[in-house]
Amino acid sequence: MRIYNFAAGPATLPLEVLEQARDELLDWRDGGMSVMEVSHRSKAFVRVAEQAESDLRELLAVPDGYKVLFLQGGATGQFSAIPLNLAGPDATADYLNTGQWSKKAIGEARRYLNVKVVADEKDSNYTTVPLAANLAFTAAAAYVHYTPNETIGGVEFPYVPETGGVPLVADMSSTILSRPIDVARFGLIYAGAQKNIGPSGLTVVIVRDDLVGRARELTPTVFDYQAMVEAGSMLNTPPTFGWYVAGLVFQWLKRQGGLAAMERHNRAKAARLYDAIDASPYYGNPVDPVCRSWMNVPFTIAKPELEKTFVAEAAAEGLANLEGHRSVGGMRASLYNAMTMEGVEALTAFMAEFERRYG
Repeated sequence: MRIYNFAAGPATLPLEVLEQARDELLDWRDGGMSVMEVSHRSKAFVRVAEQAESDLRELLAVPDGYKVLFLQGGATGQFSAIPLNLAGPDATADYLNTGQWSKKAIGEARRYLNVKVVADEKDSNYTTVPLAANLAFTAAAAYVHYTPNETIGGVEFPYVPETGGVPLVADMSSTILSRPIDVARFGLIYAGAQKNIGPSGLTVVIVRDDLVGRARELTPTVFDYQAMVEAGSMLNTPPTFGWYVAGLVFQWLKRQGGLAAMERHNRAKAARLYDAIDASPYYGNPVDPVCRSWMNVPFTIAKPELEKTFVAEAAAEGLANLEGHRSVGGMRASLYNAMTMEGVEALTAFMAEFERRYG
């Protein structure tokens, strides 16, 4: 029996996609072998790669003048690749610190260039984002980096920062494909696949043409955007199975009606869960309502000593992976694209029953 998987990543995948991958696992396209056994340079797999890129470009309405790369190393690898590709060692880059993942990006970037933290939300315990009007960026910055959604803290920017012409870099690992975005407002977007794209091990990078070809000489070749562009993301053997599954997810998204339809779906799911939390004196959400995440919803209960009981009893009811991140505790429900409204309603019904029994 399939359960409702609220994990933050690797996360739930669409059932249709899993079923297709299962059905094709032993005999892909009548070739007598799985897609994992096919050469990445074969015509058959190159068609998979090209179709996946085309579908992703269509879904995100990626304009001309941008390259799309399918890489390895996760979003964490891009914490290093970005400064190595976009700036020299004496350059300055502006970073916004809104939680655990932006803190990690800052720590890694400091190894390669001067980092200026232009906004730091630690005083709110990372339950807020900076006001847009309070942001003042460095005019000569190589780029501005921010994390639109903090997976651990459940904080999400309700706006895209205006950087005055400085390239804007965004870690969209937990929000990509959850709604339409204006790619033209960004110099570079990167995202680990394991939330809304596909299996872990694949990383998507969308980078404006003028930011390609500027890597430092010491940049590892597999992190050099220009080298990867020239090789079609196949300088080395790519994560072929992840790329294939990502392509299936892109096609599934198109069948759902694209990102406008996913926005409506995701707004409704998040509203349903937040309404249940806000309507109850037993549950709480620490995040400023202005910047609550659609994708990752942390919540607490009035009796913290019952958190383990909540998680265990929820799991017994088929509601899995609701424990909060080890650094913050509490509970967390991740509502990525593949999570259904039925799953959210099952969770809210369980929450009501748990409150009735233990409140």
